[in-house]
Amino acid sequence: MPDAVFPAVAPGRVHHWGGAALLVARRALLGATPSWWPLPLFTPAEQQVLQGLPRWRQAEWGAGRRLAKTVVSSVTGRPVTEVEILPRADGSPRLSVPGLQVSISHTAHHVAAAVAPGAVGVDLCELSAAPSVGRAAAHVLAPAERQLTRESPELLTAAWALKEAAVKAGRQGLFCEAPRRVRILTLNPPTLSGGRRALVGSAGTATLAVVLP
Repeated sequence: MPDAVFPAVAPGRVHHWGGAALLVARRALLGATPSWWPLPLFTPAEQQVLQGLPRWRQAEWGAGRRLAKTVVSSVTGRPVTEVEILPRADGSPRLSVPGLQVSISHTAHHVAAAVAPGAVGVDLCELSAAPSVGRAAAHVLAPAERQLTRESPELLTAAWALKEAAVKAGRQGLFCEAPRRVRILTLNPPTLSGGRRALVGSAGTATLAVVLP
């Protein structure tokens, strides 16, 4: 049986699925430093958070927020400068727009953001990370789930991204009992336990997952 081929998620275009809006972009196109970003992109409170981060984390954090603000603007019509995304105490992003929630993910090469009326989780996993995922799989994948991956890079990264997106939607950590409570029933098409809705796509060199409770 050949490896699953997940549908491509075109970068740079807002996709709509299950009530969520999703946008993926290459990090290189979002700018590596704050000097690349249009101003005033961040609110004073966001700038304070940004300035308190290490330089490498500033680029990551800023790129994710820039993309998320773009998605929110496309959904609501608000200018990006009127959208604020600050961290909660648990580190998850809190959106200033009433009635909407946001999730953000980034790798070394890609950034993704998803916005929905309720809880939402999005995650990216680069195909090149498949060996690392395989070594860490025992922490997050049950034996039956591991069998579903057949050790292929596409399926391993899909399983990891699904687990990560699911625990993000529940605002829980990956390295705890939460991933074990989310069971992957199938990978292509993706189905999860608990009535969760799941999408898996191919985003360039990464696998992308979106989960809605």
